[in-house]
Parts: sequence; C-alpha cells; structure tokens
Amino acid sequence: MKTTIRLEELAQFILGIVLFSQLDYAWWWFPALILTPDIGAVGYLINTKVGAFTYNFFHHKAVAIAVGLCAFYLDNSLLILIGVILFSHAALDRIFGYGLKYPDSFKNTHLGDIGK
Repeated sequence: MKTTIRLEELAQFILGIVLFSQLDYAWWWFPALILTPDIGAVGYLINTKVGAFTYNFFHHKAVAIAVGLCAFYLDNSLLILIGVILFSHAALDRIFGYGLKYPDSFKNTHLGDIGK
C-alpha cells in the first residue's frame, strides 16, 4: 500500500510541476520555493500541539487547492504560485513518508511513524 500511496503522491507532484510550468515564472522559482511550506514547523518551537496545527495548515492539500482556486478566481498569479507550491510540497513530503502530524509527536503522522 505504501508504494501505491507514494506513486499517487508522485503523480500529484508531477501535476504541480506541470501547473507551475503554465505560470509566467522562471523555472528556478520552483526549486527555490519548494521547501518554503516547512515554515509551518516553526510552531514546534512552542509545543507539539501548536506545531502539529501550523505544520498541518501549511501541508494540507485542501488549503493549497483553496488558495489556488481563490487565486484563479481573483486572477492573481502570485497566489496561484503559492497554491501550486503548497500543493507540490505536500505531495513531495508524502512521497518521503512525511504525513500530516498528530499533536503528540512530530514523528507520528497519518502515514504512520516517520522512519519505520
């Protein structure tokens, strides 16, 4: 099952690259920005509950899709870029087993424990 999930996430990451390629940004913006959603992990400096909330907010695909759809409706290319980066990053993280976090530990995710 893990292989199937990773393949699905890989397909979504490729979709993110295709969507990015339709925007009017230089190609190097994608690799330069792809790790920016990890800013959500800063919440772990407070405690695991806040960290899980902030991390999950920046890594939830529904948030990314909502930002992208609102941006598309508003015809705002910067917000579309943000939505694409959020979506692509979430898919990339899940390829490597980093899922949405439970509030008890950074390593406890909806995909199972990180590293197992």
